[in-house]
Amino acid sequence: MLRFTDEQIAFQEVPGEVSLAYTIAGCQLGCKGCHSGYSWHSEQGTALTDSYLQQRLQTYKGLISCVLFLGGEWQPQTLLQLLTRARSTGLNTCLYTGLDDVGPALKQQLTYLKTGRWLAEHGGLNSPHTNQVFTDLRTGQCLNHLFIQP
Repeated sequence: MLRFTDEQIAFQEVPGEVSLAYTIAGCQLGCKGCHSGYSWHSEQGTALTDSYLQQRLQTYKGLISCVLFLGGEWQPQTLLQLLTRARSTGLNTCLYTGLDDVGPALKQQLTYLKTGRWLAEHGGLNSPHTNQVFTDLRTGQCLNHLFIQP
């Protein structure tokens, strides 16, 4: 079972989308300088069940365009079920992972995918030197340029 520490409406993490975002508890990467280090313990937070997500999607129907998971790839079957639920309502989906890639089953249910560990010396998506990549999986296009301020 996945658990989340934060649930919020996000406007910047997925360009052009209003996202219902979940910070998933239990990340095992432990990137130095992680902005969500408080969420590393998998036992904390609230259970993110299919029925809970379904209720939240109904609450935000017509107000959001995407569901974003900040982590959760370490439980691919559970995450896959949640992604499938979001997609079944016509919403786009996004996963932020510190891994370099995820499996094809997850990708099939994702609209967007952010990959790459947080490395302070390279910065995040808003840095032209980042090692992270934000991809529109429908087109394969890297969208990093949308995060960089002119």
